[in-house]
Amino acid sequence: MKKPIILVLAAMLSVAVWAQTEKHPDFRTSVPRDSILLSDPCVLADSATATYYMTGTGGLMWTSKDLDTWDGPYVVAHPDPDSWTGAKPQIWAAEIHPYKGEYYYFATFTNDSVIIDNFKGLAIPRRSTQVLVSDKPGGPYLPMKGATYLPADKCTLDGTFWQDTDGNPYMVYCWEWIQNWDGTVEKIQLKPDLSGSVGQAKLLFRASDSPWSREIVEGKQRPNRVTDGPWLFRTGTGRLGMLWTSWIYDVYTQGVAYSESGTLDGPWVQEPQPITPPNHGHGMLFRDFNGRWLMSLHSHKVVNGQYIRVPQLFEVDLSGDKLVLGRHITGRADAAKK
Repeated sequence: MKKPIILVLAAMLSVAVWAQTEKHPDFRTSVPRDSILLSDPCVLADSATATYYMTGTGGLMWTSKDLDTWDGPYVVAHPDPDSWTGAKPQIWAAEIHPYKGEYYYFATFTNDSVIIDNFKGLAIPRRSTQVLVSDKPGGPYLPMKGATYLPADKCTLDGTFWQDTDGNPYMVYCWEWIQNWDGTVEKIQLKPDLSGSVGQAKLLFRASDSPWSREIVEGKQRPNRVTDGPWLFRTGTGRLGMLWTSWIYDVYTQGVAYSESGTLDGPWVQEPQPITPPNHGHGMLFRDFNGRWLMSLHSHKVVNGQYIRVPQLFEVDLSGDKLVLGRHITGRADAAKK
């Protein structure tokens, strides 16, 4: 085992030697995907265990062998109670990324008891992406001691992982609109072992750059202010793209942008139209065990005043110069098709 990994594991053990993956009180087996309520679903297809691991909002995990029926939830995220997150933070939009033989859990943590700003009369809580680590895809995921990623006075969310062509690791995330009134997508470089960030963040684009999002502000129509859920990918021709989500009035909507330079620095050009059906968003991409590219995202509707979010899967064609959305995968037989 390499020395940096030894140091990371030692730091983990010093923070939470007691932590382990355990079944949630609501644990069930063989649950159909359309019966799971989950926001921001992210799927890791782990060939070593022949298992799909689905995370998202809530700090929980589901596992499956076929993408249709799932076991869970498991409790896998164990933040440091002595850090700024506190003992019981909100956990949003978790992703798992394999990197250098370990598994890294990127998630947005919110501590409402820590107020960092007051913007337009709104109290802004401490919210930021932190990175936890495990030597197994199923966790437990533990913090790296002393790791800091983004400025404490900046309300950020939905950090994702990307390596450039030189192998340099980055976090791409959103600076939330509630603090700047025009949400952004930004990048910051990470340390080689992902135990923190280095240098300054750089703006990639703003919510107002979108040609398709819309809202009414002070009686005037304008681009929506929300940036949400970035996810980086390359097409079959090597073109760098990014999924991200905003709104068209009250409709949650998935868009895509492409980098003209082929790097994170862009410039980023927004596609003129959304790429998924209405009320779908926060997408990510993965390859199933049959080699197909799939998009995981959630559908979004309001029932009796409650937001209902269910994981959904679509086939994706990445063979050309642009991402092309394919058919909606609905059930067991459908999920197994090549």
